[in-house]
This record gives sequence, C-alpha cells and structure tokens, in this order.
Amino acid sequence: MSHSSPSPLRVALVGYGNAGRIFHAPLVSGVPGLVLACIVSSKPEAVAADWPGVRTVATPQQAFADADIDLVVIATGNGSHHPLAKAALLAGKHVVVDKPFTVSLAEAEDLLAVARAQQRVVTVFQNRRWDADFLALRQVLASGQLGRVVFFESHFDRYRPEVPNRWRDDDLPGSGLWFDLGAHLVDQALQLFGCPDDLQLDLARQRDGARTNDYFHAQLRYGSRDPALRVVLHASALVPALGPRFVVHGTLGSFVKYGLDPQEDALKAGGRPHWGALEGWGRDLQVGQVVRHVDGQARAEAAPDVAGNYLAFYAQLLAHLRGQGPVPVSAAEAHRVMALLSRGELSARQGRRIDTTDLSPG
Repeated sequence: MSHSSPSPLRVALVGYGNAGRIFHAPLVSGVPGLVLACIVSSKPEAVAADWPGVRTVATPQQAFADADIDLVVIATGNGSHHPLAKAALLAGKHVVVDKPFTVSLAEAEDLLAVARAQQRVVTVFQNRRWDADFLALRQVLASGQLGRVVFFESHFDRYRPEVPNRWRDDDLPGSGLWFDLGAHLVDQALQLFGCPDDLQLDLARQRDGARTNDYFHAQLRYGSRDPALRVVLHASALVPALGPRFVVHGTLGSFVKYGLDPQEDALKAGGRPHWGALEGWGRDLQVGQVVRHVDGQARAEAAPDVAGNYLAFYAQLLAHLRGQGPVPVSAAEAHRVMALLSRGELSARQGRRIDTTDLSPG
C-alpha cells in the first residue's frame, strides 16, 4: 500500500511592496507543503531577481482566475484589502489578508460573511503572536511568577522624524499608527487578557508635517473581571530614546523587556527561514528580565529564551486547510480586533471612554 504525501497548496501573493517582499514571500516559501506559485506585481523584474521561476502576473484577477491557485495572500495597501479579498473569496480561494484586516468594521463583517457563504477560510496575518518576547512573556505569565497581573504596558515606539511620502502616512481610511501597529498591540492584548470592558484612545499628529496619526495611547480596563487591571498600549514615531517594549507588574513580580523581536530585521536583510532548518532563527539576544522580591531584596533573572517563529502562522494555516488543527487567527479574533480598532477611533473622536462589553465572546 502506498502512502503518498498530500499535494502542496499553491499560493498567489498579491502585492510585492514591503509586506509582500519582506514578510509573505519568504515565509510562504519557507513552509514545506506551500508553493509560492504566482506573484501579482507591476515590477516583474524585481520579482524575477528575488524569485526566479515564480510566475509574475500584472493583475489580481489573473491570479484569482487560475484554477491551480489554492490560497491568495493580500499584501497591498489597506484600502484595497476588502475588495481584493472579497474577489478572491468569490473566486473560490482561501485568503490571508495582511493586517489591518480591513479599514472598517463593516468591511470586515462583509468579508467574514462572504467567507462563510463560500465555505472558504479568510484569516489575517497577525505575525507578532510569534515574536520571541511575546512568546517568552506568555510563558512567564503561565508560570505564575508574577502573581496576579495588575499592570501591562506594551510599547512599539520608533524614531522616524521625517514623514515619508507614502499611502501609509496619508490621511486615508485605515492609515496611521493606530491601524498599523495598533492592530498588533490590540491583538496581543486580546490573546493575553481577552476583551476589555471599555477602551479609551488618544491619537495625535506629533511630527512636523504629519498627515495622519503618528502617536496613540490606549487604556483598556477589565472591571467586570479584575477592577485593578490596567492595560496600556502605546506607539509613537517620534521617540529618540527608546524605552521598554513590555512592562508588566504583578503582585509577586515584574517582567521588563527592551528591544524588538529580531525577525523583521532578519527578513529585511534578506533572511529566508525554512521550517526544517530553524536553528538560530528568531533568537532574541536581548531577553527580558523577571524581577521578584525575595527576603526583602529585589532579585532579577533572565526570562525564558524562546525563539520567535513567524513561519508558524503559515505552518498552522496549512495544517488547518488539511483538516489538522485550528486556523491561526479565527474569524472571531479578526472581528474583535477590527471592532476594538473602530471603537478606539470613536473614543479618540469623542474624547471619552467607550464601552466594549458587547464584544466579549458569549
């Protein structure tokens, strides 16, 4: 009796800007069982230089019409996520959308409804669930070393004083830091603490010539479950002296982490990780610290040294499409992040705290 391996899933990547070139193309190609079969780009020479042998087409419709394509990855500008993902779903493809999922909650709900009707998977690329520091933090919290957590602060600060001439920094729906980095920080907070009871967001344009928000400060409260817990999510493009990435305080100890996960820089430098050869990939040389008081003295020790692994998103998606596990980011999770991003915008416009209790899973 022969036991043949499952046929590989063929992937079309729509968009070869930073998201497609730096993240999705290397990650898709690094997971055995996925084949990067087609890239939609207006710059075929750039694709050919990086991925010789991968077919380039000029329009998304050409990729969607290809019966051999199983999965479509949307890595284009935020405003095009909804129409492109919807067209791919209606063509019978499974779809990955780079974050943010869409630029409005209504668009997100429409995509999820189409996916259900088409009996296809649509998911959003929340790669920072697989950051080294976030994985280490999850281990620390699960160990109970910090006791009951009362304060969680997550920063994603940068120093980029010049405002670039690009859509991401224009005054468009879904542009600015809140929909960009906020999508990551909100998703991580939901993974750790679940949906808050309310949310308050402050947005600002701090750089000279800023055209959209380049600063946000959000506070999430969980009064019905833990009145003491405060969750703060913060990002700014104008921070010359970078502080901690994470600060977490509990009744028994603290967790502090500086620096960012190294995978983005490694991918920007041309790194191409492979699922079968991960030694050294995603290792963070600046591990966090756990500080606890023992006999009246503060004692610090290194947090777990956990490797990050963005490939896990695509590996888990492949397994799910083969009927072997959950989707990496569920429809409910994608919806909840978009709902909180939208409620945050409302909070910033109205200058008040917005109730979010209706978003908790029932």
